[in-house]
Amino acid sequence: MKVMLDTNILVSAFVFKIKKMNELIYKLSTEHEIVICSYTIEELKELIDTKFKVTQKDLDEFLKDFPFILVYSPTTVGNKLFEIRDKDDYIILHTAIIEDVDVFITGDKDFIDIDIDKPEIMNTTEFLEKYC
Repeated sequence: MKVMLDTNILVSAFVFKIKKMNELIYKLSTEHEIVICSYTIEELKELIDTKFKVTQKDLDEFLKDFPFILVYSPTTVGNKLFEIRDKDDYIILHTAIIEDVDVFITGDKDFIDIDIDKPEIMNTTEFLEKYC
């Protein structure tokens, strides 16, 4: 199964190293295909620079060892596939749709009300309860 991770999931895995997040990453890396889009990587780099006391070198090491497939996020979108409050979030979910991702894992509540068939939008707990 192809599973895309939102930026906030990567922040939790990299910066906070929460036990539940470690369990999620282990399950994903051993049983599924992890997908991360280019927009998420750029957003992650910016967050690391502005909000957390970790270095870009540390982030590079984390990503180098993290088993994922990098997909390109288009910078412009023709037809809107859904409505969402934050235009930056649109790019990430749009990428998940065009890359035919099965599940999108996020902690961002802006995604809760989006009505699409695929990908299935879940938080970490929902994913672990349903698929692990």
